[in-house]
Amino acid sequence: MMPDSVRLFHITAIDNLEVICQSGELICKNQGAAQGTSYQNIAHGGAQGARAIKSVPNPPGGTIHDFVPFYFAPRSPMLSAIHNGRVDGCELKQADILHFETTVARVVDTGQDIVFYDRNATLQFSVPYTDIELLDEKIAWDLITESPRLDGFCKYFFNKPSEPRYVDRMEKRLAEFLVKQNVPLGCMTRIGVVNEAKAVEVRAILDATGVELDVEVMSSWYF
Repeated sequence: MMPDSVRLFHITAIDNLEVICQSGELICKNQGAAQGTSYQNIAHGGAQGARAIKSVPNPPGGTIHDFVPFYFAPRSPMLSAIHNGRVDGCELKQADILHFETTVARVVDTGQDIVFYDRNATLQFSVPYTDIELLDEKIAWDLITESPRLDGFCKYFFNKPSEPRYVDRMEKRLAEFLVKQNVPLGCMTRIGVVNEAKAVEVRAILDATGVELDVEVMSSWYF
């Protein structure tokens, strides 16, 4: 069952936070490239090449790189890949990553165009939707929220080929909610980090850039 308030999560390197705060928004890859904004990369190179050319439905049109991506849960398979050194060219660990949290309702209120996918948007057979009313039936909420839970989300996401229910669990756990062009930081509910030392670091960046946003230690969002 879909939660009453659908939360969304965007992960990025803490090293990127100062630039994000200075702009006052999360921006899509194409907008960042056009502005000459340089971010610490935390993404699979091959997947990013595919996303750069994969079109989304028109309207709203564009490619995946014209959108800011969010997951429907923290503690994602992507975070696991980063932490375990499975992303080429990325030497960061999970402690170096923060989560921006918002909700579908907050994003919709911004008026930005959205597209969501029933699984990892990079996959050729992922299905896109632009009707927010379909969110309840098209996302695998049974897998995302089943027990055992950490902060309301299932602790596990790995595939189990021997069990039909879990044969494609990971790709469904990576379902994406995409917001066109940018998302203002005022839309965020908070930032989650792995420990208090990182919370102090992040709060210092927010204070220095004049951004007011709660920072909380959310160990359940990490491995």
